[in-house]
Amino acid sequence: MPMDGKRGSVVSADGTRIGFVQGGTGPALLMVHGGMCSSARWSPLWPVLGSRFRVTAMDRRGRGLSGDGTSYTLAAECADVAALAENLSMQQGAPIDVFGHSYGALCALGAAAQSPSVRRLVLYEPPGTTTVSAEWIGRMRDMIDQGQPGRAMFSFLVDVVGMRPGEVELLRDRDVGYDPMPIVERTLVREAEALAAVDVSALAADVVQPVLLLRGSEGPPWAADVTMSLAGTLSAATVATLQYQGHEAVDSAPELIAEYLDRFLSRQR
Repeated sequence: MPMDGKRGSVVSADGTRIGFVQGGTGPALLMVHGGMCSSARWSPLWPVLGSRFRVTAMDRRGRGLSGDGTSYTLAAECADVAALAENLSMQQGAPIDVFGHSYGALCALGAAAQSPSVRRLVLYEPPGTTTVSAEWIGRMRDMIDQGQPGRAMFSFLVDVVGMRPGEVELLRDRDVGYDPMPIVERTLVREAEALAAVDVSALAADVVQPVLLLRGSEGPPWAADVTMSLAGTLSAATVATLQYQGHEAVDSAPELIAEYLDRFLSRQR
C-alpha cells in the first residue's frame, strides 16, 4: 500500500540528512521504524492514523530517503530522531509525540532523554542486550560477508523476532514497496552490535515524559523482559499487552495499534 504524502528532510547533529514522508491532519506524531526496513514499514498504519494525526514517518539512517554517516552509533540514531522532533515541534509550536517500533523504539527513547521537543512516547517491544547473542551476531556477519543477506534476514525474523518459517515465506512473497536486502547488508550487523552493548536502563534514566510500553502476548521472550525492565526504570510508564499479537502487530492489528495510540496520546491534547 503506497504512503502518499509530502517528502522532506532535516540535517542531524553529525550532518547526516534524514528523510521523511508526512501526511494526515491533527497533532504531530513522529514514527520511528525498526530494523531491516524503511519508512514504508508503516504502510498498514498510514491510512488509519492519517485521519487522527499529522503523521511523519522517518527513514532511519542508511536507507530510503536518508543518508548515512561514516561510522555508526546508536547515539547518532537517537540524535536523528531528536533533530526531526525539534523540527516538527517548531512547526507545531508545541512538543510532539513519538511512536517507535522495535529498534526504532530505542532510538525514540534516547531522543526523549535529550530533547524537550518530545511530549509523549509509545514504544512497541524495544530490544535489549538479551535480544541477540555474540554467536548469532558472528553468524550474521559471516552471512553478510558471503553475500547471503536473505539467509541473514530469515534468521533474524525466525530466531530473534520469533516468526514461524511459513510466515516468513508469506512475507517474502508480499510486495513491501522496496528491496530490503541492501538495508540488511548495510545495517543488520551494526545494529546487532549496538544492541549487544546497549544499557537500556541508562538510556531511559533521563526520560521524564509519559511513556506507553506496548508488547504482544505472543511476542518473543526478550520483549517481555525488556518491557518490564523499562517499566521499572521509567518515571512515568504504563504497560499494555496486546492479546494474541506478536512482534509485528503493526501488520496484523493496525487498527488496534491506532486505538492504543489515540487513547494514550489524547489524554493531554
